[in-house]
Amino acid sequence: MGTLEEGAEMSAEDLERYETEIELQLYQEYRAVLAMFKYVVETERRFYLANEVTMEAKGEGDRTYFEISLRDAWVWDMYRPARFVSSVRVVTFKDVNVEELPEKEL
Repeated sequence: MGTLEEGAEMSAEDLERYETEIELQLYQEYRAVLAMFKYVVETERRFYLANEVTMEAKGEGDRTYFEISLRDAWVWDMYRPARFVSSVRVVTFKDVNVEELPEKEL
């Protein structure tokens, strides 16, 4: 029985190592593609890079929500096989942060 528990611990360690590796690869990809984009968009669920952002505040009863449309985007998500997307629509009742990146000098 002790061997099985050791195997389970090893599996948890392997999973943690794998997730750390994937996160490092994702960060390296982010650094490589950052110069291709004009905006950084952060919602409560995701982090995006995009070249076009429109955001509208809308009301539902006494609550306000935001509808964000992104074009030519990259999504920070380690579980997505394809992070480049042509368009994204996000609807959220939470805060949204949109920052314009400084222009790159050629």
